[in-house]
Amino acid sequence: MPNPTMPSNVVSLEDHKSQQADTSAIDAMQALVAGGMEEVNTTILTRMDSPVALIPQLAGHLISSGGKRLRPMLTLASALLVGYEGNKHIGLATAVEFIHTATLLHDDVVDESKLRRGKKPANLIWGNQATVLVGDFLFSRAFELMVESDSLRVLKILSTTSAVITEGEVLQLTTANDLSTTEDKYLQVITAKTAVLFAAACEVAGVVAGDEPEVSSALDAYGRYLGIAFQLVDDALDYSSARATMGKDVGDDFREGKITLPVILAYRRGSDEERAFWKRTMQQTKQNNGDLEEATALLVKHGTLGDTTERARHYGAMAKDALAIFPDSEAKQAMLGIVDFCITRTY
Repeated sequence: MPNPTMPSNVVSLEDHKSQQADTSAIDAMQALVAGGMEEVNTTILTRMDSPVALIPQLAGHLISSGGKRLRPMLTLASALLVGYEGNKHIGLATAVEFIHTATLLHDDVVDESKLRRGKKPANLIWGNQATVLVGDFLFSRAFELMVESDSLRVLKILSTTSAVITEGEVLQLTTANDLSTTEDKYLQVITAKTAVLFAAACEVAGVVAGDEPEVSSALDAYGRYLGIAFQLVDDALDYSSARATMGKDVGDDFREGKITLPVILAYRRGSDEERAFWKRTMQQTKQNNGDLEEATALLVKHGTLGDTTERARHYGAMAKDALAIFPDSEAKQAMLGIVDFCITRTY
């Protein structure tokens, strides 16, 4: 039965998933790292401070607006997984969150977003210039925290990650409105813009713990595959969730002409008439009222939302397999559970 509270342009992913999102997995992760996250949150507030009042005000607008804080939690959980007993992972988890927040601030300027985590984005309040500069400030703070780890390898991992994320965002700009984009190119984009930070968030915990290279490699693989799965689901949710749960406007990718996997598959499978629709709306960005509903109907017709989710499950299974070298523990179970949460989530 249709949900009467759901907008007509929204299609529930329940039709494409075999199970509902299990929030107990995210609850278990949050409970596992609760103590560490308290320290991370304190460090965020301390390192976000500046005598220039606009900086903590603008950065705090986004940081305090919620979000799962999944990336720093992965750093903390990975440290527990490898039995690390120091405290350098706190600063690194904070650095990871600062890098993520900085990229979100920059993304909102590039994408001209109207909503972020259910709130007006910073650039619509303080302007594009201030938002970009505060994003740069957070990147700088992240690099300070990296240096404090006293590990050149950590510095290399996170600095390279920051560069790759930027490359991914630029690559996404080059594929925008380009319906000839292949699935391989799309995977290259989401690996760079999303998965590499998941990978780095996990890997650096193994590095500061001084573990063998295969341990850090396993953590890198887990995070990388999890990040790909996460972004695949995110791209499906843009056409299949509700604004209230997503915290952003549904259909933003469509309006911005972003070529994501659901569209790539629908374009390949469509008729000449359907391809003409995609060319008009996505390539020429000539969009009319009702086009988002039509786009969503085509995705459903060709099963591309479900297929995108199936690909996410594939990468999720690879993420779980990467943890096989670790003995069973509460941390391992939490990290396995978070894979399922990321795939079955609705926000």
